[in-house]
This record gives sequence, C-alpha cells and structure tokens, in this order.
Amino acid sequence: MTGSCHLIECGGCRILVDCGLFQGSRAIEVENQRPFGFRAAHIDYLLLTHAHLDHCGRLPLLSRRGFRGEIITTAASRELARLVLLDAAGLQEEEARYQARSSARRGKAREVMQPLYTTLDALNCLDYFGRQAQYGVPIDLAPGIRVTFFDAGHILGSAYLLLELREGARRRRVLFSGDLGYSNRPILRDTVPAPAADVVVMETTYGDRLHKPLGPSIQELYQAIRDTQDRGGNVVIPSFALERAQELLFYLREGVEQGALPHNLPVFLDSPMAISATEIFKRHPECYDTETARLFETGRDPLHLPGLRFTRETSESMAINRIVGTAVIMAGSGMCTGGRIRHHLKHNLWRRESSLVFVGFAAAGTLARRIIDGAEVVKVLGEPIRVRARIFTIGGFSAHADQGELLAWHRQSDHPEITFLVHGEPDTTQRFAERLQGSQVVLPQPRQTFEI
Repeated sequence: MTGSCHLIECGGCRILVDCGLFQGSRAIEVENQRPFGFRAAHIDYLLLTHAHLDHCGRLPLLSRRGFRGEIITTAASRELARLVLLDAAGLQEEEARYQARSSARRGKAREVMQPLYTTLDALNCLDYFGRQAQYGVPIDLAPGIRVTFFDAGHILGSAYLLLELREGARRRRVLFSGDLGYSNRPILRDTVPAPAADVVVMETTYGDRLHKPLGPSIQELYQAIRDTQDRGGNVVIPSFALERAQELLFYLREGVEQGALPHNLPVFLDSPMAISATEIFKRHPECYDTETARLFETGRDPLHLPGLRFTRETSESMAINRIVGTAVIMAGSGMCTGGRIRHHLKHNLWRRESSLVFVGFAAAGTLARRIIDGAEVVKVLGEPIRVRARIFTIGGFSAHADQGELLAWHRQSDHPEITFLVHGEPDTTQRFAERLQGSQVVLPQPRQTFEI
C-alpha cells in the first residue's frame, strides 16, 4: 500500500519513479531499513510524482546510500518535499532519543535505536533536486528518453508521468499514475485526461469502492461539529498536513460564512507542518482551480476563518488540552501514527462528549484503522485508552480517485497492452483488476522485474 518506488531501465539509463516510505505496522516499517534491491549510486534520475511520505520519504536514505543523480519534480512538490522530509527526519531522531531513554530505564542501554535518517541526511538530499517540471512540458532525460508531468489533482504539485522510451527499434509509452485525485474538490484543479499509452502502472488505493458524494460529506462534518458542541465536547480531526488540512479550512470557512457553523467557532490547526504547508499553498497559484484563484484575486483568503488559531509551539499545543469543550482541533498525523494528534487523543478519546472525525484513508495496522474498525481500547503514547468518544468516518473528503474515476482515467489511456496495478491492499487491487477491460492486467510483487 505504501513505499512506492519503481525502477525503469532503458538504453543504459536508470530512472526511479518515487522513493517512498513504508507506513503502517512495525512489521511493515522494517522494510524501510532493508536494501532497496538496486544500487542507489547507479540511479541517474528520480522522478517525484508528489510530496507525500509514501512517495518521497526514503529520498534521504537513497542519497545517503550513494544516489548522486538528479531529482525532477514540480516547483510546488519541491517545496513541500523539503518540508515533509525535514519533519520526518526530526520525528525519527526524536523517536530514536525516546527509545534510547526507554532502553536506559530498562537497563538495556546497548539497545540503541538509530533513526532511519537524520536531519542532515534530509538536507543533503535536497542538493539533488534539479530541473523543475511544468505541467504538459516534455523534459528530455537522455537520448530516446523523455518525461512529461501532467496534473494529477491529488495534492498541491502532484503529477502523473508519461515516459516516452526508445531503445533501438523499440518504442514504448509508459504511464505512471502516482496518486490520482478526486474530481470537483476545492482549491486544486481536477486530474487532466490521460494520454494514450502502451503500458500503465497505476494506483488502486480505492479501487474497490465509490466515494460518498462531497456535498453530503460536508454537511455531515458540519452536523458532527454542531452535535459535539451540544454535548460540550471537542471535535478532534486527525488530518494530513498536505491538502486535507487546507481543504478542511476551506470548508470550515464556508460553513461559518453560510451560517452552518458558529461565527466564533474556535479552530486550532495544531501542526507546524500543516501551517507551513498552508503558507506554501498560497505561493502556488498555478495549481489553483478557478474558484480559488478568483477568491485570492479579490483579496479574500479562502483558508482563513475568524476563530482560526495556528499553534506552532509545543507549549501552545499543550494549552489546547486544557480546553474541555467546543473546540475543533486539527492535528497530524492523519493515520494517528505520530505527531501531536496522539496527545489530543489521549485527552479526548475517553470522553463521551467529544468526537473523533476521520476524513482520510487509514492504512492497515495504524492506530486510526484500529479505532475505525471498532477497537474498544487502544494504546496511545504507551497508555491504554478506552474509546468512548463518538467516531465519525466521512469518506467524501478523500484526495484519492475512487473506483469510477480510476476506471475512467484508465480508459483515457486508449487500451494499453499491459496494466500493472500497484499501491493498494491486495483484496482491493484484485477487485479492481476484475473491472478492467481491454488490457493484460498484472499484479506485480515487490522486486519483481518485467521486460516491456
């Protein structure tokens, strides 16, 4: 499901599409430490589809292990990747220090955990970011190899890629979907139609289902907030710092302006990364849809509402936990695997008057998934917490294309000879494979190699 990384070899040139982090259970995360399955020093180019950790999160490790090639991505993805990688490195260093203290208390000081990579590793990998891709403009990588980035509509700066490959007399047009966005959402433009291709490598995150309609999902969010306020509790929303946090701010502003939410609704964006990401969003109008662009042009900030408070400092975050009711608290991470959300869960999950609202995908093995699946008791920051808060799962806010939109995008590629289905849980991918027509469908295994 996570850890996206694909190697293409053509004409003596080696190209990676993404180099992502594995996320989920401890067993899954062990994969991050293992060898890549290729020599990092032999990679000539890395093409980054977008700045989510499961697509860019092992770039510092790649450079530490010898990569000296060029990383190519969009301008917005470059800015967001810097933010995401430095944050990830800091969290890993913090976790390593915590584990070291824990081992020392148990008298096992030799069991010292090393971070996957350090802040210095993250800074060093940024040196390899080179040309900035523009949507729809081809980039020549080597003789017979060209790449074009297309707007994927997933998060700010996200792209899917068309690789045009020539080796001797053989030619292939290969599409890599990255992650595709869900249409008719605010702020960003929709995914552009796919060009014709011979081979497609595509994600299947939501390949087995259709999303709830967006309009009712927005109303469900408003109702959850109103109901929780009536009970005197807090609304805790685990949110991804990139895209989801900004999208929620957009809808909360609309709710206040339309009278669906109180004018003085206290909203805390308790995520330094989400705060910085929001600032980056405002610097990239080339990614906006028509409505958002118009709001900025008229001097209105679509991501601001009267009761909004940004909390960067740890002391400010801790102060939020003294609020017993009527606040909306947005914090990362979206899957509850780290970050400040865990502290807010510790203070609210056991309270019947509070609510926990999930608005994004939760991978198997994560704390978010266990809560969604109905766990009565979960461990948060090492302490068992009884789940008494009301749990909402609102699917219409997904930043991923659903089954219908994935199928439509695939049809646009004009009956490719081969379709490789990746980036999905096994059952989901299998069900999506059964819906595809007019193409040989392959469900590859990790490290499997194919000649196309």
